[in-house]
Amino acid sequence: MKTNTPPSAALGSIRVLDLTTVVFGPYASQILADYGADVVKIEAPSGDSTRHTGPAFEPGLSAIFLGINRNKRSLVLDLKQAAARDALLTLVDQADVFMHSVRPQKMALLGLDPDTLRARNPRLIYAGLHGFGNGGAYQGQPAYDDTIQGLSGVADIMARQTGTPRYLPTIAADKTCGLIAAHAILAALFQRERTGQGQFVEVPMFESMTSYMLVEHFYGRHLVDANEPAGYPRTLTPWRKPYQTADGYVCILPYTDNHWKRFFEGSGNPAIAADPRFTDIAARTRHIGELYELVGTIMLQRSTEDWLEFCAQQEIPATRMNSLDDLEQDPHLQSVDFFVDIPDTEQKTYRFTRSPVRMEQGNVEPAMPPRLGEHTWEILSQAGLSETQITAMKASKAAIGPAPITDTDPLKGNTDEQ
Repeated sequence: MKTNTPPSAALGSIRVLDLTTVVFGPYASQILADYGADVVKIEAPSGDSTRHTGPAFEPGLSAIFLGINRNKRSLVLDLKQAAARDALLTLVDQADVFMHSVRPQKMALLGLDPDTLRARNPRLIYAGLHGFGNGGAYQGQPAYDDTIQGLSGVADIMARQTGTPRYLPTIAADKTCGLIAAHAILAALFQRERTGQGQFVEVPMFESMTSYMLVEHFYGRHLVDANEPAGYPRTLTPWRKPYQTADGYVCILPYTDNHWKRFFEGSGNPAIAADPRFTDIAARTRHIGELYELVGTIMLQRSTEDWLEFCAQQEIPATRMNSLDDLEQDPHLQSVDFFVDIPDTEQKTYRFTRSPVRMEQGNVEPAMPPRLGEHTWEILSQAGLSETQITAMKASKAAIGPAPITDTDPLKGNTDEQ
């Protein structure tokens, strides 16, 4: 088990077998690992593709992989070989959660479908992280962040705001769906505590991202036969952006009636404060483009610091605009120890974000993401495979991992963490 997990961690006794790759699934399993679950990342011999995405001190530990695989262990199995599949089934018998992002048809061919695995382990939570829900018109089709952003309306709202269809410059669909997958698995585990039974949990990207998008953007479509459009005007106006000041930018959001009254009166514009287009939220929503354009003109009249001081006095929500490179120096993030430096065994230092959640009992400190196959022999030995079985898997390359880094051979009964 993981050495950085305190006994009181929320998921300290939970074993997760994670066959997911890229971002959607690994982000979900990292959240579970941050809560203390023993996440066994099961990789093909070539490894997760993100191991080679971005800058790296060494091959296989590239930037994107580092961002979504902390607090896990790595086991390499060649599931084309029967011995590897048998070893995986042994692990399934001891697991609480099995999660994958492979197309369901392929999992069925491998004998790793929900019915088969849950027949072996009725308490198993089997989470299928799919592109599209089973039984739907797109069932079984491949899905990636860009395609799901396009299908779920993200590119459309960007076109409405900017005039050009484009994707958000972040892996929004993968990460949003990863959050949904994590809380779905947690809910299933909680239900199992009451019923004693596991279940199949499906988390389809298209449906998940569409649900996320339509929280505000379903808008008038809630009113059947009212012929009202989709799309929340306040977030779609091109004027919704950081406002330029005399010397920089401010992110300001007067929201309540009192916020707006104080903003206009305090900035020397009492007539605008009394304008019926802007006196209540319904009117402001109808005239949101005009309102934000006026604010943009007013904000140019003072410096960034002047506006931040004014907004603090008037109790109007406002902040400066951080760049990505500013975040490590942000005084709040520094004061809550959000960034953590971890020295590695190879004399390099890596910087990570910690989990944003703090729990009174059992916080888990960030640990290095695993090298490819780093824990293969340890995990197989802990699962009860014999030395003869593991030696044969080594020879056939059904399982792959580096040699033990100590004089103690884990195959001879030592199962301590390396």
